[in-house]
Amino acid sequence: MKLRKKIKRYLVFRLATGLRWFFSTVPRILAVYIGGWIALAAWQLSPKERYKAHRHLTLVYGERYTRRQKAAIGRSFAVNEGRNLADVLRFKKHFSSEIKPLVSVEGWEHFEAAARLGKGVVGITGHIGNFELLAAWVASQGYRAAAIGRELYDSRLDRLLLENREAVGITTIATTDSPKRMIKWLRDGNILGVLIDTDSHRIKGEFIPAFGRWSYTPVGQSILGLKTGAAFVPIACVRSGGNRYRIIVRPAVTVEPGGDFDTEVRQITLKCTKALESIISDHKDQWIWIHNRWRTRKNNPA
Repeated sequence: MKLRKKIKRYLVFRLATGLRWFFSTVPRILAVYIGGWIALAAWQLSPKERYKAHRHLTLVYGERYTRRQKAAIGRSFAVNEGRNLADVLRFKKHFSSEIKPLVSVEGWEHFEAAARLGKGVVGITGHIGNFELLAAWVASQGYRAAAIGRELYDSRLDRLLLENREAVGITTIATTDSPKRMIKWLRDGNILGVLIDTDSHRIKGEFIPAFGRWSYTPVGQSILGLKTGAAFVPIACVRSGGNRYRIIVRPAVTVEPGGDFDTEVRQITLKCTKALESIISDHKDQWIWIHNRWRTRKNNPA
């Protein structure tokens, strides 16, 4: 590795550890305020990210929103992300005492009904709101919860992330882990959280309509769930007024059994995508519009 890259990674690591210490030390109201302002400043200094957000909002909504309205959605996304990060960095010291009490839940009965079946639950979510808090809150309810995630480019940063999750009872399963581990996890009746709103060729995917556009979407979670009999429950954690959070749980997604397996995989993925799309549409300023969701091209559905 080149010396310049080593130095850059070291500085990023030191910044991350410094921010974790700072946000864990100051009062929460100050932490989320400063987190939002740091993110907003970074947003204003990132024309490339602002352009991507505008482009993707235009791909989805056309001229339904003005340029100014799209810019406002992008700014709100940045501020929300900064505030979310401040809370996540406070997990180790303040999750149970300060952050968990700020969470309200809508539709939790859907999750509990799915979990009672005893075949595991695939929690379908995306890069909306505070998905790290979502996993932590589910684990705090007495469930064994795991999140599938990609290993970070720096092992030191990856260790920080894993420590932060472990502190609140979250197990991390790497995307490179054997599917057998995930299958066993579900067959033991546990919870597996999956982000399905990314365009990535590191994992198996198919083109699924989302926001009226063909979107290359992961299907591994659908294959695992169908093979194990696990329930598919769409769920997200969004910010609400007063710097609080609201977890939204939708009814479990099902398909009629007995059909072609590949068709069932596609149908489950489509229904899960639509459920997540509905939540995103209600909270546009909390979704990751800077991700190139439509990088992989296919002619769009009519």
